[in-house]
Amino acid sequence: MQILRGLYSHDTQPVALTIGNFDGVHLGHQALLNELLAAAEARSLRSAVVIFEPHPREFFDPQQAPARLTSLREKLEFFSALGLDRVHVCRFNAHFAQMSAVNFINVLHGKLSAKFVLIGDDFRFGSGRSGDFGLMEMIGAKQGFAVQSVHSVKHDGVRISSTAVRAALAAGQLRSAQRYLGRHYSISGRVVHGDGMGKKLGFPTANIQLKHNRPPLSGIYVVNAHAEGLGVLRGVASLGVRPTVKHDDKPVLEVHLFEFSQQIYGKHLRVEFLQKLRDEEKYPDVATLARHIALDVEQAKKWFEQHD
Repeated sequence: MQILRGLYSHDTQPVALTIGNFDGVHLGHQALLNELLAAAEARSLRSAVVIFEPHPREFFDPQQAPARLTSLREKLEFFSALGLDRVHVCRFNAHFAQMSAVNFINVLHGKLSAKFVLIGDDFRFGSGRSGDFGLMEMIGAKQGFAVQSVHSVKHDGVRISSTAVRAALAAGQLRSAQRYLGRHYSISGRVVHGDGMGKKLGFPTANIQLKHNRPPLSGIYVVNAHAEGLGVLRGVASLGVRPTVKHDDKPVLEVHLFEFSQQIYGKHLRVEFLQKLRDEEKYPDVATLARHIALDVEQAKKWFEQHD
């Protein structure tokens, strides 16, 4: 899969293209992308996706922007697994935000050689969100490229969206999130050095580097951890601000892996959240914290026994 920064390409081969943020790459996104791939194959076109980094809402109002479901790396890994040919990662800044809807469409056709554009039925684009499907279709008819919309995907009457996934995760409803995503929710990151507190308490942890400071869930979880060359590792994870031992609000993802003692600093770990055990709590001292961690480990191991 080719990854390009910005709205340009030296390849003039025509493409079937879609546009969006694709945060979470949930079942609705997957349906759109699979339809794009089918359209590209039917028309003998390459497939291309245009995404924005950062998310436009993070640019306009970073304090009120929704929690990220996927990092850029995770998103690109999902795109590659689906079989997309090309991804354009557009830096969303003040200049990009001022681009008119008409100019944006002209760039898609003129610089990216779009011959087929597939967008969601509610997709808006351009300065002031002035562009919509109708405008894209009208200009496409004049310039000679086809435009098609896709409708929302629903599960039990609920429209599958990044917002619905976030709400499910925040409420600890991992099964609902799994149904919307088509997989268990996961967070990926490199294993970095922590403060060694877990080891001091008798439960050494792998500390996962978080790309964003506002993860969509928090608490104590039963997890699977995936790392290249190590297979699937079982464990229990804490995702939160560690109120007993820390005094800032920066979240930390720590994973205690069962019966595992290898050094994995620098490895990329994907942590898959299977079951929430409890919310994060502040304890009067580290001895009390250690007792509760032991209970979490015991409860997580029982969960795996019941779900083998």
